[in-house]
Amino acid sequence: MKFHLKSFLLNGEEGQSIVEFALLLPALMLITTGLLVFGVSMNNYLQLTNAVEVGARAAAIAGGITTDPCATASSAVIAAAPGLTPSKLVFTYSLAGNAESGTSCSATSVENAPAAYLSAGSTVTVTASYPLNLSVFGRKFSATNAVLKASATELVQ
Repeated sequence: MKFHLKSFLLNGEEGQSIVEFALLLPALMLITTGLLVFGVSMNNYLQLTNAVEVGARAAAIAGGITTDPCATASSAVIAAAPGLTPSKLVFTYSLAGNAESGTSCSATSVENAPAAYLSAGSTVTVTASYPLNLSVFGRKFSATNAVLKASATELVQ
């Protein structure tokens, strides 16, 4: 009588690893996909935060030089965030305490022009919002109106 160690050890366990893998695969895929979606959202937030700082800096440096500091800031934000869809960005500004919104904020009269607010030593605040999309396999895991929001304030030069 011959004794085979291999056949003794594998007796009745040929498919066990395949069954275990099949049971764990959906959970592993869900976790991996969730991490990927979170990573993309975090990347969007980091791009938005950095871009808003760049936009505030651009508006502060332009100061009273430009007639439309909002357009200067919004174009700087869009250029600094290539991974974000420009049409989905929503901008608001505080130019020396005066609120503005949109991608442009020029006024018709000189005394009411937004650039007139920006004298040396005043502050400019740029705020941008971007929609948050946390969906995995078609199921949304965020609130209906969840947005990423970043703000930066700079001293006008």
